[in-house]
Amino acid sequence: MKGIACIVAGGLLLTLNDAVLKWLTGDYSVGQIMFLRGLFVFIPIMVLVHRAGGVQALKVNSVGGHAVRTVLVITGTFLFITGLRYLPLADAITITFAGPLFVTALAAPLLGENIHWRRWLAIGIGLIGVIVIVRPGGNIAQWAALLPLAASLTGACRDILTRHLSGKETSISMLFYTSLGVALAGGATSVLGWQSVTLHDFGLFALSGILLSGAHYLMIETYKHAEAAVVAPFKYVSMVWAVILGLLIWGDFPDQWTFVGAAIVMASGLYILHRENITKR
Repeated sequence: MKGIACIVAGGLLLTLNDAVLKWLTGDYSVGQIMFLRGLFVFIPIMVLVHRAGGVQALKVNSVGGHAVRTVLVITGTFLFITGLRYLPLADAITITFAGPLFVTALAAPLLGENIHWRRWLAIGIGLIGVIVIVRPGGNIAQWAALLPLAASLTGACRDILTRHLSGKETSISMLFYTSLGVALAGGATSVLGWQSVTLHDFGLFALSGILLSGAHYLMIETYKHAEAAVVAPFKYVSMVWAVILGLLIWGDFPDQWTFVGAAIVMASGLYILHRENITKR
């Protein structure tokens, strides 16, 4: 039960963070948001570094691996936050549910894993669900839906690389260097001109950093107390939080096709998880 409570609460914090980011995109550039939020994310990260043994916990064995992972995280962060500017909160978050489909599909060529035809079929059906959500057309919001979709693809590449690096790199070192990379990449955009930050919005940047850190901590705690197969379905509770927040703050409510597409993507993801568990047994 503790693992389930952690993942549901972590999903809530992550969705609240996304809502804060969407609010900030109305006045600030994506780069400025990445930099200022990154400053506050580093406060709890440094606490974790201290608890993990200090600077020694940040030792790097694969410089190239860290560099590629950092670029993937920077790209995914930029794409997702940009998508939040144009899309309803629930739509943007729902589209990222395609991430597990991409992870499974890429695990075959990149990790050499054997993917059975049933999982390939589930991937195909899940991508049909994504198309139902996105519904490509002339509307700018429909094209903007490709941004969180691309972010979920870069996120899948990041997860696969993380799986490859996990045997020789510590979790805290990967978190530290990617967070540093995101903040520096955002800071580099200052030459393009930034808006002055009000005291109120400065508080929102701090809140975003705290929410993101808290979400990651709860996600880590999740897998200390429960198996992935048990808690994975509860990740989709994030859509409930997104619908509620989108309705309360912006008055947005997903149309019926978004719900249909989300149901297809979720069902495909759960089936893939089911088949992976059978394969492991």
